[in-house]
Amino acid sequence: MSSDRIEKQTVLKAPLARVWQALTDSREFGHWFGARVAGPFEAGRSVRARIVPTAVDPEIAKLQEPWEGVEFDMVVERIEPMRLFSFRWQAGAEPEDGDAMTLVTFTLEAVEGGTLLRVVETGFDALPPERRAKAFADNEGGWEMQMRLVALHLAAG
Repeated sequence: MSSDRIEKQTVLKAPLARVWQALTDSREFGHWFGARVAGPFEAGRSVRARIVPTAVDPEIAKLQEPWEGVEFDMVVERIEPMRLFSFRWQAGAEPEDGDAMTLVTFTLEAVEGGTLLRVVETGFDALPPERRAKAFADNEGGWEMQMRLVALHLAAG
């Protein structure tokens, strides 16, 4: 198991175009993810987000409450329609970490019965050693929850 890479995947019972919209429309993304995003996602641009509990699952929303109001930046790297969406953020980072950011990449693939969604987050080895393991563990569990949230969001219509 790598200490630098988290990988999750799930098959969503929704068409590829619908999953793409849930990922790349910043308002919709925030609704299921649990963030208020201050603007649209555009390749090469940074957008500020603030954690708000998800509107999709009350149990996960309760787990997000301690971080409500925490702000973070998302620097959108690539948007390849219907295929790939990626951004950098300071996962588990503190201001003293400077520019240490991880890269989150979502890829989509149409499969029988829906859309295969993969998320890969890399770059944990760039975080300060004393905080690396906690950031990795937090995000490992966080992506498990986020995969559940996007599935619930899409199932709700």
